[in-house]
Amino acid sequence: MDMSAAETKRAAALEGKAQPHPHTAAQEINGSEILVRCLQAENVKYIWGYPGGSVLYVYDALYKQDTIQHVLVRHEQAAVHAADGYARATGEVGVALVTSGPGVTNAVTGIATAYMDSIPMVIITGQVPTHAIGLDAFQECDTVGITRPIVKHNFLVKDVRDLAATMKKAFHIARTGRPGPVVVDVPKDVSLKTCAFSYPETVEMRSYNPVRKGHGGQIRKAVQLLMQAKRPYIYTGGGVILGNASAELRELVDLIGAPCTNTLMGLGAIPASEPKFLGMLGMHGTYEANMTMQHCDVLLAVGARFDDRVIGNPKHFASVERKIIHVDIDPSSISKRVKVDIPIVGDVKEVLQELIAQIREAQARPDAQALAAWWGQVSEWRKKECLKYRNSDEVIKPQYVVETLCRLTKGQETYITSDVGQHQMFAAQFYGFEEPRRWINSGGLGTMGVGLPYAMGIKLAKPDAEVFCITGEGSIQMCIQELSTCQQYNTPVKVISLNNRYLGMVRQWQELDYEGRYSHSYMDALPDFVKLAEAYGHVGIKIEKPSEVEPALKEMLRLKDRTVFLDVRTDPTENVWPMVQAGKGISEMLLGSEDL
Repeated sequence: MDMSAAETKRAAALEGKAQPHPHTAAQEINGSEILVRCLQAENVKYIWGYPGGSVLYVYDALYKQDTIQHVLVRHEQAAVHAADGYARATGEVGVALVTSGPGVTNAVTGIATAYMDSIPMVIITGQVPTHAIGLDAFQECDTVGITRPIVKHNFLVKDVRDLAATMKKAFHIARTGRPGPVVVDVPKDVSLKTCAFSYPETVEMRSYNPVRKGHGGQIRKAVQLLMQAKRPYIYTGGGVILGNASAELRELVDLIGAPCTNTLMGLGAIPASEPKFLGMLGMHGTYEANMTMQHCDVLLAVGARFDDRVIGNPKHFASVERKIIHVDIDPSSISKRVKVDIPIVGDVKEVLQELIAQIREAQARPDAQALAAWWGQVSEWRKKECLKYRNSDEVIKPQYVVETLCRLTKGQETYITSDVGQHQMFAAQFYGFEEPRRWINSGGLGTMGVGLPYAMGIKLAKPDAEVFCITGEGSIQMCIQELSTCQQYNTPVKVISLNNRYLGMVRQWQELDYEGRYSHSYMDALPDFVKLAEAYGHVGIKIEKPSEVEPALKEMLRLKDRTVFLDVRTDPTENVWPMVQAGKGISEMLLGSEDL
């Protein structure tokens, strides 16, 4: 018996098949052209990649179209990082394209970086022809096996007829629920074979249905608990940024009147200038943010995961009794490291909207007298002035460079990327982020080399904005070849290298925990960065005196249409404070060398 159209659709949905767009005309085209059509249907504007044998048909299809701009990087790691930076700044899915074998393995670090920070991406990888898979063919590797632990999902497409539906699923999985990278592995023969093309309008998968709406009863319990709190605290992470929930967070903070903190990945969700904001918390967080975290009685955690760099020793954190409300899109993140009292699974934006609505409807507020006393205690902690540092007229302090940059770019559309290390922490501590998606760095994986590719990706998306990469002389050399890409594609980014001639964070740990044995952390053979920048066709500037900092930064801003590399010779002995050492509790902070 013939099934009705509705029954056919239901049956296909049960099998996890994407539904074809009813208005797409069927036509025979090859797999590479199908790939390009899928990207166009997803409104992809940029793709970062590097050609190789198994993706040459795809590159041929890209050559024949003009709606997607391909950016040729100098290393596949940078392709994924640049697409990642683009995704972080725009909220759109970043797309990268690499060849098989070493193309894939070079991309692994970028994929893992995006996975740890929940960034929506689709990475298209070439593969040897299907008949050669498993035979150790030239430039073959098990892409699905290698990437399985570091992707949200991956696909190996063995039939060209499955390609369009697979691409639809890949974009859907990447951007919904807890976002993440999805790898689509395409054998060379699949990219050549032809079939009728139709792009699915919708996609349904039996095994993948992320919850969006938070449980109403749980939200009611959360409201009651917050209104009874004497010492409430709001702790938010990257989930608020990824969920575009900054406006809701700001409204909630105003409504409750509670102090608020952000993780490294959550900076900008609430303005740095907001009096209720206590700064970043965690390993290099502020004294007041960490002490408030340890001594609150009700903690509202939103889009954060209580990771080791935030709460330090879990036993120490659990030593003070508090009630915890945890809102997250990912149920596996709730009660993973810290037992919570009220779990709420759902999209953070929708949950916060419902939370705000219920508070307004109840016309309830926390006890004003208790809240005032709590703020009194917070003010006492703030008096420590834990980020205060001793400036110098003789040597450039890295904190001063970041503070000056913040002052000079205030009120402008400015994006700050960083690599990983001391310079990253100085940027997080001393650049006051007022808006979300303006601070782009590698949090979970801590990947050196991301800063320049991130900046390139953002500059393409935001050509009128200022994009600064705050880096170190160690990190920048990991992807410095991308200065060539900046020249070819006219992405005038500004690189500020806080050059202390050390792998700074490694040196700091060696000073504190290894009795000053600086094993392989000193950079003995650094290039002349000014000449190097000029060799790539850019502007190079070197400064060594504090009086040169502001004029150099102003010159960078003046040279709007040029990539500028500023080599800043900073104090090699400067450390990042406060600091929570490994194994210590969140409130057991070293505030400076005097605590050693």
